[in-house]
Amino acid sequence: MNALPTPESLQPSARLSLARLAMFPRMRALAWAGDVLYASRQYELLKAAVSSEGAVRDLRWDHVGAFRPPWWRTATSANRLSFRLVRDGFHALAVLPSGGLVGAVPGAIVQLKPGENEFRITHAITRGTRPLHITALPNGTVVWGEYFDNAARAEVHIYASPDAGAAWSVVYTFPRGTIRHIHNIVHDPWQDCLWILTGDYGNECQILRASYDFSKVVAVMRGNQQARAVACIPAEDGIYFSSDTPLEANHICHLDRQGKLSTLATIGSSSIFGCRVGASMFFSTMVEPRAFNTDKNVRVYGAGNLQDWHALRAWKKDLWPMALFQYGNAILPDGVNSSPCLALTTIAVTPDDLATSLFSLRAE
Repeated sequence: MNALPTPESLQPSARLSLARLAMFPRMRALAWAGDVLYASRQYELLKAAVSSEGAVRDLRWDHVGAFRPPWWRTATSANRLSFRLVRDGFHALAVLPSGGLVGAVPGAIVQLKPGENEFRITHAITRGTRPLHITALPNGTVVWGEYFDNAARAEVHIYASPDAGAAWSVVYTFPRGTIRHIHNIVHDPWQDCLWILTGDYGNECQILRASYDFSKVVAVMRGNQQARAVACIPAEDGIYFSSDTPLEANHICHLDRQGKLSTLATIGSSSIFGCRVGASMFFSTMVEPRAFNTDKNVRVYGAGNLQDWHALRAWKKDLWPMALFQYGNAILPDGVNSSPCLALTTIAVTPDDLATSLFSLRAE
């Protein structure tokens, strides 16, 4: 098989297109670590190396480890619809510099030490069921923020572990009444900082810059629905993020290092996932029942030059009720991807429900 074109070899002004290379049913892409993609099938974690050469369709998925859920989740995770109904499986994963892994499963944070093959619970989640993301810092510290309904607007915590996920403590707290919950914490290697994204209404919507030890936390954006974001991609010239609001039109935006905000594109619905492949970036939208989110298709938007954004792929929401069986979505994995491929997992769509696909990037 011929080598795939590298993302950097694409003409910056060319419009991107995506060519599907392979699809893997019942798998969820979780995180990249260089050219290695980690994905889960039920409560088993797998990995595969995705290089620029070789037969991508014949990827070898190696067993990494597994988590033993309660007996009833073993049963529900075996069926596609019950898996969706009770939100089974891994929902987030961080790959540590040591090679260890920290993941989120329903109700718990779990750890897999190097050389072991069974995840163990290191923190039971008592508010909500899981964080949306887990972030590993270059020094091996792991952080995540609480994500729960929080109708009473109680205080909200950020947890950190300095020992690869073995023990957890609160390192920062948003006081009562200031935010609803934490959407994401993103590492920015260019500015050696963290970006904290919170929601959901009024001044609860914030994009904050924080030091690694959380001794300094500063709100850079706040108080409007375009600051209500989950997906954030740092780059040398600033951060790129997509809004996640049901109350107005959603956009892809850029915040430069001097604090200037630019709107790059209007997108058809709320967006909670984004990723980078070489010099190209991608954000996906979801189908949810909201007045301003009327698009019945999950879409993936991309740009090779980070200015000309286009919808590159679309999937129709399936017929199962989204309140029970999840919103239609395209999940883009966390981590740093050095491969030439885009990985994504589609859920609650037709076709390709609960399937992970690999795409090559082409220039039209």
